[in-house]
Amino acid sequence: MEALNMTKILLLEDDTILSQEILTFLKSKNFECDAVYNGDIFFRQIHKKPYGLYLLDINVPGMHGLEVCQKIRDTDRVSPILMLTAYGELQDKLDAFRNGADDYLVKPFHIEELYIRILALLRRSSIPQESEQTIRILDLEINVSEMKVTRNHQPIELTPKEYQLLLLLAKAKGRTLSKQTIAEQIWDIHFDTNLNTIEVYINFLRKKVDKEHAQKLIHTRPGYGYYLQAD
Repeated sequence: MEALNMTKILLLEDDTILSQEILTFLKSKNFECDAVYNGDIFFRQIHKKPYGLYLLDINVPGMHGLEVCQKIRDTDRVSPILMLTAYGELQDKLDAFRNGADDYLVKPFHIEELYIRILALLRRSSIPQESEQTIRILDLEINVSEMKVTRNHQPIELTPKEYQLLLLLAKAKGRTLSKQTIAEQIWDIHFDTNLNTIEVYINFLRKKVDKEHAQKLIHTRPGYGYYLQAD
């Protein structure tokens, strides 16, 4: 727990009352936490000192939260990003995940739930990379150390969540993974699996990994789940 609490957190939130509540709470848990209210100021702040986790509201002055999230991911594919927003529709969540968010918490929320989700994200990000550096399935190649994917030597650009899902399927070595297993591994057990988000992400992957190729790698086992394997 002490090692996780050493992570510096930067909060983007223009509601001053909520911002102060979050800062006070996280500092009571021994986190070092700073807050800004404007998306443009956000990037000035991260140039002043490094942060290991980001909490982003979407509807803020200056650059809005989704743009901030995407811009973080242009240079940092590792640090967890948790969106804090009043937008609770499925499409809002999908937009956040496609822009690189790792988790999504709808306002109003219990401050203790925020803390639990932060700890879950930090634990997951602190797991050491496995020794296997490259995974190959037919002409699909996943460079684990560099988090790069190619098929037939052509690069495939994936969002962090798409990459995590593809890697999870690849490491299963042809075994079928249920939606619940995927939810627990990629989104943690608190993720709302009733929104068919996993199915949507499978479709995202199919468009990027399989669409241009005659031999499909991502398959559905009806009633059971999904698996990745050459036919």
